[in-house]
Amino acid sequence: MKNLLIISPYFPPVNAADMQRVRMSLPYFAAHGWNVELVMVDEQYVDMAIDPLLLQSIPGNIKIHKVKAFHKRWTSKLGLGSIALRSLWFYRRKVNRLLRDRKFDLIYFSTTQFPVCILGAYWKKRFGIPYVIDMQDPWHSDYYRDKPRAEQPPKYWFSYRLNKYLEPIAIKNADGLISVSEGYIDDLKNRYPVIKNRPLAVMTFGAFEPDMYIARENQAKFTSLLDDRFINVVYVGRGGTDMHRAIAPVFEALQKGLGNLENDFFTRLKFYFIGTSYAPVGQGKPTILPLAQQYGTADHVVEITDRISYYHTLLTLQQANAVFIPGSDDSQYTASKIYPYLLTQKPLLAVFNKKSSAISILREYGVKHVYDYESVTAAAINSFFSQLAHGDPEPPVYNQEAISKYSAQQMTVNQCRLFNQVLNRESGIENQESRQKKN
Repeated sequence: MKNLLIISPYFPPVNAADMQRVRMSLPYFAAHGWNVELVMVDEQYVDMAIDPLLLQSIPGNIKIHKVKAFHKRWTSKLGLGSIALRSLWFYRRKVNRLLRDRKFDLIYFSTTQFPVCILGAYWKKRFGIPYVIDMQDPWHSDYYRDKPRAEQPPKYWFSYRLNKYLEPIAIKNADGLISVSEGYIDDLKNRYPVIKNRPLAVMTFGAFEPDMYIARENQAKFTSLLDDRFINVVYVGRGGTDMHRAIAPVFEALQKGLGNLENDFFTRLKFYFIGTSYAPVGQGKPTILPLAQQYGTADHVVEITDRISYYHTLLTLQQANAVFIPGSDDSQYTASKIYPYLLTQKPLLAVFNKKSSAISILREYGVKHVYDYESVTAAAINSFFSQLAHGDPEPPVYNQEAISKYSAQQMTVNQCRLFNQVLNRESGIENQESRQKKN
């Protein structure tokens, strides 16, 4: 067995999207030759939602280490609120001890708190241990540079410059990369040609069916957000104006349907957009409802900006009559959240940028109503509405090969395959260097 040390600042019971790949993989690593230990930031230093139910999915034999972080009430005065920056010194000290005390074959950074990844280069130099970075989002990106200030993330000026400085330190020295998007890998190869011959792999998060059972078994703990008097179409996830191109055709078709007085089906339709803002509870600004107001459909659209817990999300999707997944206008955006929607086996409508990998994945599954911005038409949306109006008696039957291919278990196999490639490459380099010294 080989030993893997995972760095994931956010981890259960913290409810954060960027720990999901690791969480869903933990039950399967051992079967593929890897013992795992994980280092997270103690949840008391984290200002994100806590969801204790997440702990039910963590195997009991996984050793989890917790590190401290500087309190945000102090660091925020300096403009440093990021958990990565607040925990960086504590990570360095804790992992130094771990690497001195026992042998690890590989370090795996799986997080969107990217500044912590610069420690990979430090540990590699000091302890000779290779490392892999999981690129779930772009780290340094020009996407927001030409956007209005109101649409830029908080403290964008500072984070842009920090990321531009830190990214090359971590990426140039990385021994392998995993990414949810081919586009992210291509951008990094263009910026840092030195990584082109290193193990690289594109893989989304996997479908993890045990989560659906946990949600159903604990449904009494959650308040229902849906109105049973309506046909409820649900999306749970972030909002933003970058999703308007995907949502506008749906609101336009809804507007025309409501204008047809002979068809009362549309009066029974209600769209829910839940958890659309990252702002603190009660402080989120709607980004979807204003679009509905433009189309005169606001009475049939509910936007709840407050985030809800992970299992509340899964339960709400299962309680829906149908589900809707809108994609960003960012061509590199890929929605790993598509798998919970697929696991509900509800009628599904998806509209994405045509370059998003989500389109091909959904079509592999056999989803009927998947469109890009250019191909989506009023007739296509109305076809989905017609499906809801008549009510499909049976749940959709998806392609079994796709179900297996995109399962969390298979995604773990893919990760382990890349880990082994990294070790084999390192071993080959060492052997070559040894031969050269002999000669």
